[in-house]
Amino acid sequence: MFEESEDHPSANSSSVPENQEPAAVSSPDATAPVYSSSSAPYGVEPEEPTAVSVPPKPVQTLASQKPPPPPPPPPPSDDDEGDEEEAGMLRMSFMEHLEELRSRLIRAILGLVVAFIASMFFAKELWRIVQEPATTALQHLHVNPPDLAQITPMEGFNIIWLKMPLLVSIFIGSPWVLYQVWAFISPGLYRREKRWAVPFIVFTAGLFITGGLFAYFVVFRYGLEFLLGIGLDVNVRPVVSITEYFDLFVNVTLGVGLVFEMPVIIFFLTLLRLASPRFLLKHSRYAILAITIIAAIVTPTPDVFNMMIFAVPMVALYFVGIAASYLLVLRREGKRMPWRTIGLVLLALVLVAAGTVAIFVYRYHFHLVSRWPFLTR
Repeated sequence: MFEESEDHPSANSSSVPENQEPAAVSSPDATAPVYSSSSAPYGVEPEEPTAVSVPPKPVQTLASQKPPPPPPPPPPSDDDEGDEEEAGMLRMSFMEHLEELRSRLIRAILGLVVAFIASMFFAKELWRIVQEPATTALQHLHVNPPDLAQITPMEGFNIIWLKMPLLVSIFIGSPWVLYQVWAFISPGLYRREKRWAVPFIVFTAGLFITGGLFAYFVVFRYGLEFLLGIGLDVNVRPVVSITEYFDLFVNVTLGVGLVFEMPVIIFFLTLLRLASPRFLLKHSRYAILAITIIAAIVTPTPDVFNMMIFAVPMVALYFVGIAASYLLVLRREGKRMPWRTIGLVLLALVLVAAGTVAIFVYRYHFHLVSRWPFLTR
């Protein structure tokens, strides 16, 4: 028997497992570099690209993952705010507006009628109050008797029992009339604008009544004494009829009362964005000129002193209106109230008033009294 040689192929094949592939036979050209037209120059072996190591991402379990936050709610648009405010507005047709106007006019007139009837019960007492400036002026001028004259038979009845109660009812019933005006325009206002009802009625009626009182205690008294005494040095005795006297009284009291509404007018012009505090301050010199012209027309006397008595409060009211307009702009822009500036302005006004009183006392020899006008010679 012949022994198998170690170099026999069967022996080599038996040493290789069945599931292992035979090693590839390397040729002499296998390790030689491959060159092409796009590779490195001949004889230079191209470099192999280096691999970039990327750190592995940490694995998060479902328990460690947080749910995403909910998206923020969308901001309310201007249209939505306008829709909410318009929801409180009352929709009315043209005929309904006319019916509402008729109803408010009737209610305002009924209020004036009630005030007129109430004034008639106190007609004599009210006439003594109205006549008192004329009586005082005639006494100061040493005119005896210091009475008014009735020229025609119906003059006393028309003035004392009709015209005078009507004038008093206008001042007394002004809050009720202004309420009816506000009630008529309020259905067309936004909800935030309806909050101005009480301040509108209080300040408008208060300024109107204050203007009438200022005319009665200051403007009319000084002007009447000047007019009645203008002819005494040429032997002209004043005899005043109650009609002429009451007509002058009505013109002055109503005129000053309406002029005192200037802050309210300025405030509403600013509310409607038709004016601004900067614009009003910039053109204040023209406003002062217009106020002086109005004072010269309304004041019953042509002298400068009485005209200034009327013009100075009007100028002060003009700047009060500018202050109210400025406060409205601050609230509209969401700014804080400048209390320090307001305090300094008030302190300056007090110092000016004190200086004016001191000049009248020490230079012109006035002295203080406990009744109006608190300064007299």
